[in-house]
Amino acid sequence: MQVSALHVFPVKSLRGFAAQVGDVERLGLRDDRRWMVVDDHGEVLTARALPAMLSVTATTETDGTLTLHARGREPLRVPVPVAGAAVAVGLSRVGTAVAAGPRADAWLAGALGVPAHLVWLDDPTRRTVSPRHGGELGDVLSLADTGPLLLTSQVSLRQVDRWSVHAHAERVARCGASAGTRPAPLAMERFRPNVVVDGDLEPFAEDGWQRVRIGDVDFRVTELCDRCVLTTLDPHTQVRGQEPLRTLAKHRRWDGMVWFGIRLVPVTTGRIRVGDRVEAWTSPAAQGAVKPTLGL
Repeated sequence: MQVSALHVFPVKSLRGFAAQVGDVERLGLRDDRRWMVVDDHGEVLTARALPAMLSVTATTETDGTLTLHARGREPLRVPVPVAGAAVAVGLSRVGTAVAAGPRADAWLAGALGVPAHLVWLDDPTRRTVSPRHGGELGDVLSLADTGPLLLTSQVSLRQVDRWSVHAHAERVARCGASAGTRPAPLAMERFRPNVVVDGDLEPFAEDGWQRVRIGDVDFRVTELCDRCVLTTLDPHTQVRGQEPLRTLAKHRRWDGMVWFGIRLVPVTTGRIRVGDRVEAWTSPAAQGAVKPTLGL
C-alpha cells in the first residue's frame, strides 16, 4: 500500500493543488486550510452554498505566500498578513482571524460575485480538535472542519464507481433510454482528501484502521468522515449532480449520514511523499499487542 496522491487546500472551500511532497505539522499538512473566505458579517462562505468557489484555485509558495487563480483574471499574490487587523469570524473555536486586506477582498468578490473577505489563521494552536470528533489533549486544528488530515482510498472510490455503474444498468433495464447516460468515474477531488492511498487492500478497509504510518510519520485515526452535498459538485464545471451521495446512501449509510474516508491526527511530524509506503493497524488485541494488518 502506498501514497498515490497528496493534496493541499490552502483556502477553505477553494480548489487546492496536488503535491509530490508534504510536510506534516501538528495541525496537518503545511499551508493546508490556513485561510478562509467570510462574508461581511464574518460568517464562513463555503462551496456548498456558493459553487463558484470551486472556480478559484489557491496555491502557496515556500514562505506561505498565497496565490489565487481564476479563469479570465490575473492571478493575485497575497503575502501572509502578519500585521493585518484581527476580525471576528463565525467558525467554531476560532474567534478571530487576520484580514488579508482590500486587494484580496476585491479580487475574490469579483471572482465569486458576492461580497467576500479573505482571512488567515494566525495562531492555529488556539483551535483544538473537538473531543466529539476524537480529539485528545494537545490535538490542534487549522480551519478544517473537524480533523487535521483526510485520507481516502482509491480502491474504495473504484468500488463506489462499480456500484454506480451497476445501479445505472438496473435503471436501464427498468426504464430504457430514460435512465440517462452511464456514469463516468468520479474524480477523487470531489472528496477533498489530503492523502490518497492505493494498493493491495479491500474496499473500505480503512474503516477499521486505528493507526496509520505514512513513510516515517505516524497518525491516529479519529473518526470516519461523513460526506455532504459538496461532493456532488463537479470540481471542474461546478455542476451539481446526484453522485456520489446517491450511491453512498444505498451502500454506506448509517446514523443518518453517508461515509467515505477517515480523519487523521498526526502523532509525529515529518515529510511524506507520493509513493511512500503506508502501513495501517486495527485496534489492539486483548493482550495489548498491536500488529500491522495491511501494507506489509
